[in-house]
Amino acid sequence: MIKDRPVGVMERAPLPARHPDPVLDVVVPVHNEEEDLEPSVRRLHAHLRDTFPYAFRITVADNASTDRTPRIAERLTSELPEVVWTRLPDKGRGRALRAAWSQSSAPVLAYLDVDLSTDLAALLPLVAPLISGHSDIAIGTRLARGARVVRGPKREIISRCYNVLLRSTLAVRFSDAQCGFKAVRRDVAERLLPLVQDSGWFFDTELLVIAERAGLRIHEVPVDWVDDPDSRVHILPTALADLRGIARIGRALATGRLPLTELRPGSAGAEAPARLLSQLLRFAAVGAVSTLGYLLLYAALRPPAGPQAANALALLICAVANTAANRRLTFGLRGRSGAVRHHARGLLAFLVGLGLTSGALAALHHTAPDAGHRAELAVLVAANLAATLLRFLLLRSWVFRGRHDPRTEPTAS
Repeated sequence: MIKDRPVGVMERAPLPARHPDPVLDVVVPVHNEEEDLEPSVRRLHAHLRDTFPYAFRITVADNASTDRTPRIAERLTSELPEVVWTRLPDKGRGRALRAAWSQSSAPVLAYLDVDLSTDLAALLPLVAPLISGHSDIAIGTRLARGARVVRGPKREIISRCYNVLLRSTLAVRFSDAQCGFKAVRRDVAERLLPLVQDSGWFFDTELLVIAERAGLRIHEVPVDWVDDPDSRVHILPTALADLRGIARIGRALATGRLPLTELRPGSAGAEAPARLLSQLLRFAAVGAVSTLGYLLLYAALRPPAGPQAANALALLICAVANTAANRRLTFGLRGRSGAVRHHARGLLAFLVGLGLTSGALAALHHTAPDAGHRAELAVLVAANLAATLLRFLLLRSWVFRGRHDPRTEPTAS
């Protein structure tokens, strides 16, 4: 089910019902696939011919094959008019996809693995939101409700651990980064591809992370997927390359080297500062009320509980109220969707504030053991100002990320 469009997301025009040129270009990246190439391409071609309502193209993107793959691809192009072939001298799935997508004129670009592990019945649901203009990128997922997967325990564990790692390090929301079944609108690909550096297996992840952080809409389709026992993926080198890729993209995001604002749909350069200023003003108003409530609670709790316990209790109570107020007033969220996650993250942000203020109190009592209540309050006010600034950054970039820069929630049908 697709959720309601977030406010402010640009509506893309659907493609016309009658389109003379191919609407969809399905790229099949291959390297030494002489056994699977012909039966898979013929099966894909027959499926598209019988079920896809638009003109289509299949592009075989050969990256440095040394077996009979090039000859088979060339023969397929002569026998099937909708099949074309391109050859790259260097190996790399990401390199092959970048080249094929960059050369294509089709408004919707897709790719799938040559082993056809994913049931082709999911292909039309994958590209339909891109054709209609609802979404920017669509991905198949083996990890969402409704997916049916047949594979060994080792690959299942590796896949789930990889996606948990992505969620914990880069805070992504899409559920399956490496399923070889994805599609993107060409106008979106033209803006994304220059920012993606990887030319191998991390290409998919990097593309999705950049797209999600830029506020582009990612549609997820649960798929039926059967593992290929003859997979050419070498697990250890691929895992090490993925870890290096995660570290690289994490540094790029942390240092602001990626021009994400330019990618955001419907956003002009002047709109982002205005939106940020508006959020800062609302956050400051909520923060002023929260700070006053915190000081009153601290003053009331300090005599019976002591300074550290009073500080912790007052902060905890105000943190819950502050998160609820900012959720509604600063970031414009309504309803219960995501509320538990937001409050859980808000409590983690509270722990950061607790560490700053408790550390400031401890430092005061260490340097001035006889400090009175006024000195404590002064130190706490200063520490809370620093904690408040940090809290705003955490709320905006993590707790409520994806709401100030609208995007589609991962979905499952």
